[in-house]
Amino acid sequence: MSTVSRRTRSLLSVGASAALVIGLGACAAEPSGVEQAGDAASRSTLTFAIEGGNLSAGHMDIHSSQLDVAALVLRNSFDSLVAQDTSGNFVPWLAESWTISEDELQYTFTLRQDVTFHDGEPFNAEAVKANFDHVVAPETASAQAASLIGFAEEGGYYEGTEVLSEYEVAVNFRQPYAPFLQGLSLPQLGFYSPKVLEESAEELKAGGPGITVGTGPFILQEYTPDQELVFTANPDYNWAPAHFEHQGRAVSDVLTIAIVPETASRVGAINAGDVDVAADFTPDMAAQVREGVSTYSVEMPGIPYSLYINEGHGVFADERVREAFSIGFDAADAIDSIYLGQFSRAWSVLGPTTPNAYDESLEQSWPYDPEKANELLDEAGWTGRDEEGYRTKDGERLSARWIVYTPVPDDRASLANFIQSDLQDIGFELVREVLEPAQYMEFYGPREFDVADWSFSGPDADVLRSHLQTGGYQTVSTVSKPEIDQLLSDAVATSAPEERERIYQRIQQWNAQNNLIVPLFVPSEITVASDTVEGLEFDLYGRALFYGAIAGQ
Repeated sequence: MSTVSRRTRSLLSVGASAALVIGLGACAAEPSGVEQAGDAASRSTLTFAIEGGNLSAGHMDIHSSQLDVAALVLRNSFDSLVAQDTSGNFVPWLAESWTISEDELQYTFTLRQDVTFHDGEPFNAEAVKANFDHVVAPETASAQAASLIGFAEEGGYYEGTEVLSEYEVAVNFRQPYAPFLQGLSLPQLGFYSPKVLEESAEELKAGGPGITVGTGPFILQEYTPDQELVFTANPDYNWAPAHFEHQGRAVSDVLTIAIVPETASRVGAINAGDVDVAADFTPDMAAQVREGVSTYSVEMPGIPYSLYINEGHGVFADERVREAFSIGFDAADAIDSIYLGQFSRAWSVLGPTTPNAYDESLEQSWPYDPEKANELLDEAGWTGRDEEGYRTKDGERLSARWIVYTPVPDDRASLANFIQSDLQDIGFELVREVLEPAQYMEFYGPREFDVADWSFSGPDADVLRSHLQTGGYQTVSTVSKPEIDQLLSDAVATSAPEERERIYQRIQQWNAQNNLIVPLFVPSEITVASDTVEGLEFDLYGRALFYGAIAGQ
């Protein structure tokens, strides 16, 4: 049986310092997926298994996809202007320095002059402008990357990018935009070769060799959708951030990412030694790994796994019904049972590891309370009962529609069963419909549902803007909330950390009173790796970084 212990690993970010080795085997594993060669540092192959089920559905464009899996995979080929060091500070990467104007409306970057794209094109100010123009172009249909740069068709902050000289570029804003450097550090604002943007923009979503062309440490050589991606080390790479322990070309010669949607197959692959590293594990999956495999868990910042309430549709227009719903099921018991104590109960719309924002005072402030939930529903007029025991009012059943899309992980299905069962006890029907992604979007677009669910990681509390601001691309409700819109705008325009924290805590308190988002648990990114793997690191989200990694003996 594996034991719980900690291992010191070199980590790239503040959040990653929370990485916990849950289980350590006592014996070293046989080398797996490694080319046996005398010069292992230059001839090794490292294999990585991910769930990756939706990657082939047009999510290979780093500027348009908002899926975590796209950021996980494409970070290997795309660098950023700035990086975030182990103290949480922003440090040079492709930009060697920058200045911010006194009115905070202009960021001027001086770029490195030794960077080239995988296709030999130079990285310069024109390349930066071409990429940022692509992010905000209507045909890109970007949601997350556009939000990170502060762009919106109406009411956005981003004004444009201008080339000052070959290696100097300025980004202009209409009002101060405090989260900008944070957004720049993320892969979603990475850089394509300008030649690709000019000649192959319509192919970016499909991706592939010659299309997925950045400046990163790995070059995409092969891509078989729904099967695997094969990267090789960029021989010219020599521009890693200074705080990286490794410098120069990537340590491993080849990185193979296998798409393995089935959870049992990923467990089997790591246990059989067919892969060196595997991601998208749940605690129960991690408990099944063999000795010689370590489990790394990083609690993610941003919005916890939550239920999103559409108060503009159906029974949730009544705030008493929303409150009854939020306290009408025992989330703590369900989460402990399903996640084996590895995931924390969430009490706020921001996770505890979100820097300078989390409101700890909300913890334990709205526990499971079926008695109060029944009182609230009685007050709301849902006093009748039908033949199945559900509450009714004016002949209508108290019922809400929860839409989800495939594939649905087993743990999420189990959690839904817990919630539905508890709600049934207070006469509240929650109908959960599992849909294909295209069908899901047919209902999600016009907001024809009552409940949706997801977690949304982000290292800046500005992630709330996309979920609570009127018209935000992840805002479930169709109802406008001017007081929250103002607070979100104030937070964006405020650079003082203490003041931003105060504003975001007001927003968290507001949600706790209005129950538009019902937080359930704080997810962790769980990755397992053979103990033969050295140099594996993680970003703030817990995503595996392979630049300095190698699978040895």
